[in-house]
Amino acid sequence: MSVEIESHQVESIGVVAGLVWQYLSENEPVTLSKLSREIDAPRDLVMQAVGWLGREGKISFHKGSRSKLISLKEE
Repeated sequence: MSVEIESHQVESIGVVAGLVWQYLSENEPVTLSKLSREIDAPRDLVMQAVGWLGREGKISFHKGSRSKLISLKEE
C-alpha cells in the first residue's frame, strides 16, 4: 500500500518536528498528551512529527509511572 504525501504536508511535519525538538530540549521528559497540548499545531501533526524524530533516532521513549515519556536522545 502506497500513500502519497504532498510536499507541503512533509514540510509541515518537518516544521512541527522542529517545534517538538525545541520543546523537548527545554522541557524533557514529557508525555505524548502533554506534548500535543503544548505544541501549537494540530495533534495529528504533532504525532507525525514525533514519528519523524523517532524514525531518525532523535528521541527515546521511557516508561513512566502511568504513561510513556518522550525525551531527546543523548548525543
